Amino acid sequence: MPFAEEVLANFMTPTVRNVVRAEVIDPVKSADKVYGAPRIYDNLLTSQALCFNLFGELQQDLGLASRAVGRLVGDMDLKVTGVEFEYSPGRSDPRFTNDRSAFDVFVTYLSGGGRRGFFGIEVKYAESLNDGPARLRARYADVARAMGCFVLDRLPQLRQRPLEQFWRNHLLAGGLLLDAASAFDEAAFVVLYPKRNSVVARAIDAYRTCLSDEASFRSWTLEAVLVAMAEASAGAWHSEVACRYLGWPIA
Repeated sequence: MPFAEEVLANFMTPTVRNVVRAEVIDPVKSADKVYGAPRIYDNLLTSQALCFNLFGELQQDLGLASRAVGRLVGDMDLKVTGVEFEYSPGRSDPRFTNDRSAFDVFVTYLSGGGRRGFFGIEVKYAESLNDGPARLRARYADVARAMGCFVLDRLPQLRQRPLEQFWRNHLLAGGLLLDAASAFDEAAFVVLYPKRNSVVARAIDAYRTCLSDEASFRSWTLEAVLVAMAEASAGAWHSEVACRYLGWPIA
């Protein structure tokens, strides 16, 4: 710093840098969003920069986004309608989780069957999931019961690290879907991570034991996302992302 912020050296293509200028640097668009400066600019390991390097090009090319996400979920007729960053339907809004939770990436789509849906994505890279849990809100249990996908006697486990952040974001997805004004027919919370991050992989396995229905929860590896982008003809940039974050190129 300040070089890293001035030239946006942490971001890998001109398109991604323009997205960062519009999303992070613009004071209007970034209002009430939480971006970790200076880490987002000068730290190669931060997952916030990975979000933009991985999804910035997709935000600007929804056809590519549709082909890549369609491959990931097995719906080749899926149409991505939007990609947003650090998205919440309402921070501290009692209709949802009544806290400041947000999705790292928010992908809206129209399925091949005509259903409107979204993926609320939490991106992990080098994280160890050691952050302390947020203050418990009564709204959490209300939404959990309404969603009907949790083993209720496991709720105390979900309130503790390393599962608590996953739980809050899953509740945010469920709260948005259940809201009376929701424009969506279906939704899923997604954890996206590199498969060699064994801490996150184990936490995902533990999280699944707390679910009675996994339909609204998915995990995507970074490797699988990048392969889907390669199959969708993303261009050379996705291989550069793979080299930086995984250490190997994708043809």
